Amino acid sequence: MSEKNLIPELRFPEFEDDGVWDMEVFEDVFDRRTNKNVENNQNVLTISAQLGLVSQLEYFNKKISSKDVTGYYLLHKGDFAYNKSYSKGYPMGAIKPLKFYEKGVVSTLYICFRAKDGYNPSFFEQYFDAGLLNSEISNIAQEGGRAHGLLNVSVKEFFRDINLLVPKPQEQQKIASCLSSLDELIAAHNDKLNALKDHKKGLLQNLFPQEGETMPKLRFPEYEGDGEWVEHSIGSIAKVSAGGTPTSTEQKYWGGKIPWMSSGELNLKRVYSVEKTITELGLKESSTKMIPSSCVLIGLAGQGKTRGTAAINNIELCTNQSIAAIHPNQKKFDSEFLFHKIDSMYKTLRRLSTGQGGRGGLNLSIIKEIVIHLPSLNEQQKISSCLSAVDELITAQQEKIEQLKQHKKGLMQGLFPKIES
Repeated sequence: MSEKNLIPELRFPEFEDDGVWDMEVFEDVFDRRTNKNVENNQNVLTISAQLGLVSQLEYFNKKISSKDVTGYYLLHKGDFAYNKSYSKGYPMGAIKPLKFYEKGVVSTLYICFRAKDGYNPSFFEQYFDAGLLNSEISNIAQEGGRAHGLLNVSVKEFFRDINLLVPKPQEQQKIASCLSSLDELIAAHNDKLNALKDHKKGLLQNLFPQEGETMPKLRFPEYEGDGEWVEHSIGSIAKVSAGGTPTSTEQKYWGGKIPWMSSGELNLKRVYSVEKTITELGLKESSTKMIPSSCVLIGLAGQGKTRGTAAINNIELCTNQSIAAIHPNQKKFDSEFLFHKIDSMYKTLRRLSTGQGGRGGLNLSIIKEIVIHLPSLNEQQKISSCLSAVDELITAQQEKIEQLKQHKKGLMQGLFPKIES
């Protein structure tokens, strides 16, 4: 490795003359932790890519470990654990410190360690998060790649053959403080985002009638004397359709000017553009259909969270067969109002899709039979305007968080040397 690769692009002024970072072997920086759980600690931990080492009870609302955890490794605050399994953003597994608890236990499938004196754990938390070990772990991963979802990484080679680039303790502390302060700022903005989401959840519960009721708990003053909301089935007030998919192997059907939406794009919630397009021939020779803008879209199928997910399209497009479209009807309902209502019914839709009639999925008949209550169009628009305003705040907050994350990513790329495999 050349000397220039041992010096970061960005450096705090007081360290500019400190020269190259030292290359050290992992076992010289960290001690392995293999203390067994003889005290029978029941705080079983798992690695979350976003949160670090978290309690299984808090993360999954249940323990997914074996009943007897006395053979697990016992960790103390400040210890690290390496999970060799893949998670999004961590192709070589994830290394996280124990930060939120004084003690906890992990499976012996994890590789556990603690920084030796003179090495800053907060610095290495950021170092690992920057992905600087990916190439090093890749170099020691054994032939065969993964077994049962785990990388074939030898513990002996992990400590003996992995190299780390390490500055002096003072520079370690400076980098850790800088990046940790950004983490705190991101966490504060995440708290604000969660508060906005909770606020919207409360509005949805109060501005719409609850199950078995015909009037909401809260009402805008000008509509307090308007009486009960009127019951309708979706099929009685709107056309409901599903789409289709042109044959994927026929190139003449794809790459045209007609937007074609897949069910995975329901997660966009408000659809202004989609990834794929089809040709006029693809539209003509398949079961997909053009639908107008302002349709309320519902996922009919999907193994994950897609089934029951709602969205609204702001452009004309066509969809695949796993999306139901409730077409707008300006005489009966405000499409934004209906979107918010259907979006709030996610758990209900999931429940319907697993019932006897759903057979593990939703269909157009089930969608048409959904019963909702509607107030006057003016009240619908008032409610939808209120909820849409909160959505705009949530979107703005999400964008702010993403900007901060990108800023941190840029800083990390500059503050750490680039390790070449």
